[in-house]
Amino acid sequence: MRRSTAGRAGLYAAVAAGGFRRYATYGTATAAGVFTNTVFGFILAYTYIALWDERPGLGGYDQAQALTFVWVSQSLLAAGALIGGGFQEEVQERIRTGDIAVDLYRPADLQLWWLAADLGRAAFQLVGRGVVPLAAGAVVFRLALPADPVRWLLFLVSVLLGLVVGFAVRYLVALTAFWLMDGAGINLMATVASIFFSGMLLPLTVFPGGFGEVVRVLPWAAMLQVPLDVLMGRHAGAGAGGGGVLGALAFQAGWALVLLLTGRLVQAAATRKVVVQGG
Repeated sequence: MRRSTAGRAGLYAAVAAGGFRRYATYGTATAAGVFTNTVFGFILAYTYIALWDERPGLGGYDQAQALTFVWVSQSLLAAGALIGGGFQEEVQERIRTGDIAVDLYRPADLQLWWLAADLGRAAFQLVGRGVVPLAAGAVVFRLALPADPVRWLLFLVSVLLGLVVGFAVRYLVALTAFWLMDGAGINLMATVASIFFSGMLLPLTVFPGGFGEVVRVLPWAAMLQVPLDVLMGRHAGAGAGGGGVLGALAFQAGWALVLLLTGRLVQAAATRKVVVQGG
């Protein structure tokens, strides 16, 4: 049993490493992505400056925190596949052609296989496309980046949980190909929801009233809004209740568990009842 468990862990670690190496080969695409993230970061930063000059303290952030929100979100954009990318289109194509049958016969769990591959991809994107935009923003603007290493450690834990939540959402989107002929429409809807509800364009704390309360408890908030608030210390204290940082991490972990379990149920239903097209 121990050998089997260790062997499977080694398998998924190798899959993750393979995902990292795969994206590391796309040097030109990575450079173009860094350039795009940096330029878009400057556009958003000057937009935020104008907005926060008119509305100081908007959403509970001062201007330095708002600018930090911009540049850290740009550093996480590709890793979280918030505007597309990742594995779901590949899975959808394999379902459409029937190649998914080969995946199901592998001596590995389908969901864990793609999770490992996606985390490997995200690790490369975090380093390859995340460091330069954040460094550029820190050079040009005054950012509210913490000096406390514990805060950074908690932020990395929150980022990891956010990546798992993002994977779980995209895995559910990918599985819709078992029932849909074309995944383009559902992929577009998922991207729009991710952009709007993650806090990518504006912090979710900006939205007022009941609508704001709703969007802040949706799973997309766990992908970006929560990690950024953990980094900036908005979840004061360590308590699990209220606004404590452990409560924020528990919120992310809860959504990750719910969505991963839902993905397993949908996967089981799909592979049991749906005939793979082309298979």
